[in-house]
Amino acid sequence: MIAANGYETLAYAAIVSAISFLSIYFMMPLAIRSLMQKGKVVQDYHKPGRPPVPRPAGPVLMAGIAAAELVLFAVTMNYAVLAILAATAIAFVVGYIDDKKVMPGWFKPAALIIAGLPIIVIGAHGSSLNLVFGTAFIPLLYIPLILVVMPIAGNTVNSIDVLNGVASGFVAISTVPLLAAIAIFGSTDIFLAGLPLLFASLAFFKFHKFPSRIFPGDSGTLLLGAMYGALAIAGRAEIIGVVALLPAVVNSFLFLSSVKRIVEHRQVKARPVTLLDDYRLAASSDRAAPATLVRLILADGPLSEKEIARKIFWLSMFSSLLAFATIAIQYYFVMAAAVIR
Repeated sequence: MIAANGYETLAYAAIVSAISFLSIYFMMPLAIRSLMQKGKVVQDYHKPGRPPVPRPAGPVLMAGIAAAELVLFAVTMNYAVLAILAATAIAFVVGYIDDKKVMPGWFKPAALIIAGLPIIVIGAHGSSLNLVFGTAFIPLLYIPLILVVMPIAGNTVNSIDVLNGVASGFVAISTVPLLAAIAIFGSTDIFLAGLPLLFASLAFFKFHKFPSRIFPGDSGTLLLGAMYGALAIAGRAEIIGVVALLPAVVNSFLFLSSVKRIVEHRQVKARPVTLLDDYRLAASSDRAAPATLVRLILADGPLSEKEIARKIFWLSMFSSLLAFATIAIQYYFVMAAAVIR
């Protein structure tokens, strides 16, 4: 748990938060101009005239997060911090390959298994899983669990990146209860290692929100998702992480259950939503179209892109409240078990 004598902790927290936020905040405009000049853009199909938007923002996100984590490692010498950074970097590389060349649907889930290896090799994980009403000691099952969690976390955040600002805003909201759980059940160093994810997401949201000036690309969304998963594992907050990510988990489940195979979203011919003449989005009437969270939200009628994003953020805040309730229940049972012992 985080120590109460907190001057040093507060100083480190301020430093790593400032490094991640400010580096991304000031580097992103440079990246936008550079990508535009090089013609590395994609069309924003939900806007009049389909304006070109630069992509990917992943390299800037990776640079800002890496700078903060390396400074944190220098002052703590905790190799779990390096494990989180290595897992994040591997996910970034996987996404960057997909940004450069469209890979088959199996590539990202399979390649993201590698992102779990630094956590296992360095030993940044425990042997028990914190459940809602207690803990489960699963030393043999925990390693394969890590190799499953990392691809799921990365691809879950990747799948929610459907509209301007959604991925960055969603991760920022979901990271708050995760950090709270790590502060209670994890360690000071892992809590500090989680702050760059929160402040990187907030800095990026400035440029990613509607109307987006830059898109994250797979390199951006996969690194955000994988870092979230690595923090949940290293911070003993796996269940809290899942609860906070529920809207994105539901989105992935709906998509996979409807297409019945692992496939890239851009390879699906029938789109889940249609664009109306007034640039509002409506649920597709095509039976072959996959089910998604956005299509479910649009079941009551067409909405603008900003309105859909706002509903997703409300869902994220609701799931974060559920995560905080789960933290309270877990803490009660931890304290009760301590009294019994």
